[in-house]
Amino acid sequence: MEVRIDDPRRDDVVALLLEHLADMRATSPPESIHALDVDALAVPAITFVTAREDGVLLGCGALKALDDDHAEIKSMRTTQAARGRGVAGEVLGWLLAEARARGLARVSLETGTEDYFAPAHRLYLRHGFVDCGPFGDYVLDPHSRYLTMVLD
Repeated sequence: MEVRIDDPRRDDVVALLLEHLADMRATSPPESIHALDVDALAVPAITFVTAREDGVLLGCGALKALDDDHAEIKSMRTTQAARGRGVAGEVLGWLLAEARARGLARVSLETGTEDYFAPAHRLYLRHGFVDCGPFGDYVLDPHSRYLTMVLD
């Protein structure tokens, strides 16, 4: 498995991101959906990566710069066929290493509170994230869970 910077406009990535947005719409109220579409992911402030094996897409994730010291994890998604293979952990590890290499002090994220998001909660907690309050432009929302990690 190789994780590297990629273009969110590639056909297989677009399909995965559309699936991601559809799942967010099925599990969260509209005002609580903060997933980014393809165009929003293809901007300079966002580093978008994919995990692939022999060219086959396994998953994706992104690092969005919030300021000089703080970034946000966005668009973490694993393909159905690759679930349970550690793809999300590899993508998250790459994004955290990139944040450290940039000298960032903190990385945060927003995820849902519904049972659907339990695997994501376990992943982030296992990697050292802790609960926090809303950050950036987020506001307190019972359908959102905010997590952060201070980088060493």
